[in-house]
Amino acid sequence: MKILVVGGGGREHAMAWKIKQSPRCSKLLCAPGNAGTAEVGVNVGLAAEDVPGLLKLAKDQKIDLTVIGPEAPLCEGIVDAFEAEGLRVFGPNQAGAQLEGDKAHAKAMMRAHAIPTAEARVFQDFKNAYDYVATRDEPIVVKAAGLAAGKGVIVCDDPPDALLALERIMKKHEFGSAGDTVVVEERLEGQEVSILAFVDGRNIYVMESSQDHKAIGAGDTGPNTGGMGAYCPAPIVTEELMALIERQVLVPIVDAMNRQGTPYKGILYAGLMLTPAGPKVLEFNCRFGDPETQPVLMRLDCDLVEVMEAVIDGKLDQVTLKWDPRPAVCVVMASGGYPGSYEKGKVITGLEEAGALPDVVVFHAGTKAQDGQVVTSGGRVLGVTALGSTIASAKQRAYEAVDKIQYEGAYCRRDIADKAMRGGA
Repeated sequence: MKILVVGGGGREHAMAWKIKQSPRCSKLLCAPGNAGTAEVGVNVGLAAEDVPGLLKLAKDQKIDLTVIGPEAPLCEGIVDAFEAEGLRVFGPNQAGAQLEGDKAHAKAMMRAHAIPTAEARVFQDFKNAYDYVATRDEPIVVKAAGLAAGKGVIVCDDPPDALLALERIMKKHEFGSAGDTVVVEERLEGQEVSILAFVDGRNIYVMESSQDHKAIGAGDTGPNTGGMGAYCPAPIVTEELMALIERQVLVPIVDAMNRQGTPYKGILYAGLMLTPAGPKVLEFNCRFGDPETQPVLMRLDCDLVEVMEAVIDGKLDQVTLKWDPRPAVCVVMASGGYPGSYEKGKVITGLEEAGALPDVVVFHAGTKAQDGQVVTSGGRVLGVTALGSTIASAKQRAYEAVDKIQYEGAYCRRDIADKAMRGGA
């Protein structure tokens, strides 16, 4: 099979790396890819949002399967466009992708179908939002309703902070049109977990749990990012808790999509807060998480292409997911200054030495090849991922690899997976 992976981040490198292992994959293309995907496939200079260009490429190259990584093209309707041309494509259609693309829509869906989530109000008018927040006296979360690359959520300790967040989103337009509508909700307390599942419109096959670290600083301090590291599995998610999440969250939302005539196919990602009152949904995403994908796919011990085809064909009940019993930890190395402004083009050294360590894979995110060297080209640069007999040993191995990699301004958190180890892992 000729397979095309759309996207150029760490998630897409992990997907390409796993897809390349499939005996079904004879040729792998990545658009636009990065310096890492170039090692497992052929990069094509097309942006992930260039739907007409990608459609032409798939037809010209006779691509057998296209796998969509990022949320933006999914929300733009790339799956609908490909399916209209009779092409096989993995990912939800535009209607399904609105679970991520429109947080106000997702909140309404959850309310209508009794899916546990934070209490919230939706605003399109700045003054109305401002007046509402000014009456509150508790911690608040302010969210841009549209796509903001994982950075459109501002967690506020008090209403004055929330008022400043509203100004950033609705007046200064820091997230562009994504902030035309905002969701103002109560701040939930507890641990966050990421639950990813394959969905074929009817069947739901849940993957192993994972936990992301969104804040830039150690101890979950500072502004949110796209994710600074992750580990899989999350020991806090017991079998009983997973069954509860399936029953209260995944089954109702998939059923709701069917009831409205838009069956969901692809990856369904539920970001949850484990509150004293039980799990509550923070957000739905319509694709693999980043950086959760890196440790999850490191542990997946079966043919990803076979599973994706089963999703497309509505035959998910005919495949079995197998997992390496060893946990995995991913540490994100970022550019200095991220998630604010940062410089690009910094030469990266030590990649071969890090990747030569046993049970370590260095997934590229914001990188590109330039003049025979690998240089930085994004805020999140690498996802250094390792397996270990325990989460502690996987963490140790990941940081051992991190310490072999150098570039000017390199930054990473040093406490990835500590939450899991405090839980006795």
